[in-house]
Amino acid sequence: MSLALDANRLPCGSRFLDLSRPQVMGILNVTPDSFSDGGRFSRRDAALRHAAEMVRAGATLIDVGGESTRPGARAVSPVEELERVAPVVEAIAAELDVIISVDTSTPAVMRESARLGAGLINDVRSLQRDGALEAVAASGLPVCLMHMRGEPSTMQQSPSYADILCEVRGFLAERLAACATAGIAAERVILDPGFGFAKTLEHNLSLFKRLESLHELGRPLLVGVSRKSMIGRVLGHEVGERLYGSLALAALAVAKGAHIVRVHDVAETVDVVRMIAAVEAAE
Repeated sequence: MSLALDANRLPCGSRFLDLSRPQVMGILNVTPDSFSDGGRFSRRDAALRHAAEMVRAGATLIDVGGESTRPGARAVSPVEELERVAPVVEAIAAELDVIISVDTSTPAVMRESARLGAGLINDVRSLQRDGALEAVAASGLPVCLMHMRGEPSTMQQSPSYADILCEVRGFLAERLAACATAGIAAERVILDPGFGFAKTLEHNLSLFKRLESLHELGRPLLVGVSRKSMIGRVLGHEVGERLYGSLALAALAVAKGAHIVRVHDVAETVDVVRMIAAVEAAE
């Protein structure tokens, strides 16, 4: 069934994503330097085991990333990123019944991931690298566009906005238009406001408070705030102590209409989402 016939079923390669209810995306970093779990899942077998654990816990998407985008992260060559990502995508596609999302800005990684069985491209740079628009258009896969200014190495150097919501919304609208020009229909696009990317704590909190306004763009929203520094700064907790703050924001995101929450702690977040759904379904 095509998306035109059922707007709640997003085609993701060989699978469909049900957008009629909130979905949990599990984070799988196959990098040595991610802010929360760098190095733990950089080997193929460890990555596959962790993916399987997240699927058993209720994740309907696994987001595989081979380039850290934490503040100050170093750039990774396309060859190195592909060497990290491709074996994991191939293994998950062969072993698990789950939609594979690939967290990449690199056209070569997009093309090879699509060939190996990925169902979604998740790009923090919103397809602004040379060749990225064309790679996604050719793949036929849906894409998640995220708001960010600059690069991870520089994005937290005094970010400034006159109106954070208007500027994020305007950027995402512009990238939607760029996708349309490249032959990527709006129906294939998910939007991410980019919490923690080129934003201060005050920017993040204000944007989150007004999250519903982004529904005006008419596309599903993905929210990723799991274990991020905005939680640490509010609560005074280090990365390993941010579970409850992460769950609070996941619940708030779902209440504000987010379609996908991207998280490290899948089982706990799935409980939150299911409990909210039970209440919403009650007479």
